[in-house]
Amino acid sequence: MAKSVGDGRERPVTEELEPSAADELPLSGEPLPLDLVNTTYIRGGVRGRLVDAFAAGPQAVDVWLAARRGRFSPVLADRLSEAGPIDPARYREFLELRGALRSLAAARTSGEDPETGPLAVVNARARSAAHWPELVAGSGFRSVVRTAADDVGGAALGEIAAAAVDLFTGPAADRLRACPAPGCILYFVRTHARREWCTVGCGNRVRVARHSRRARAGGAAGEA
Repeated sequence: MAKSVGDGRERPVTEELEPSAADELPLSGEPLPLDLVNTTYIRGGVRGRLVDAFAAGPQAVDVWLAARRGRFSPVLADRLSEAGPIDPARYREFLELRGALRSLAAARTSGEDPETGPLAVVNARARSAAHWPELVAGSGFRSVVRTAADDVGGAALGEIAAAAVDLFTGPAADRLRACPAPGCILYFVRTHARREWCTVGCGNRVRVARHSRRARAGGAAGEA
């Protein structure tokens, strides 16, 4: 059975979506928008299972955010360290943004124009990344940073969306890749010329498959 994950890259999977811990992802450390996209992945290659690291609910997003706290702006990082859990509405917005980013990543890597729906989602979230300093009334002169989003979850969505705008239009855009390994749906930024796959694991699977095909072809030729 083939299953699409929203970017047109259908992959055969043997079972329905399964949950996974948000801190046990096969690929991490990409730009934040791609790290969010890559919370859905295939476990087990071509005949593997489609996994959603956020399937457990809002608490999974909390874990994901906490693990990446230092990659947000200093102001937001401080707020994340003290934040409570995100609410169900914000959780659904993280899923919506993830789907929009996957669609845009697919378009960017295939040379297609972006669809208006995903663009609207990202642009709406990017507006909540705005922040500015204000003077605080009272004794002496003190300042505080205000954000367009009242809550930490909204501010995090904003910074991820704003980072996506930079990713898809900035100098890293031409190095954005969809992993070409069969059965993989992950995206990455090619950090050096020899990097072909999202992870070493994908590269190893492809090389093993090539070796097996050559061995079978050699055996068949010897029997002929």
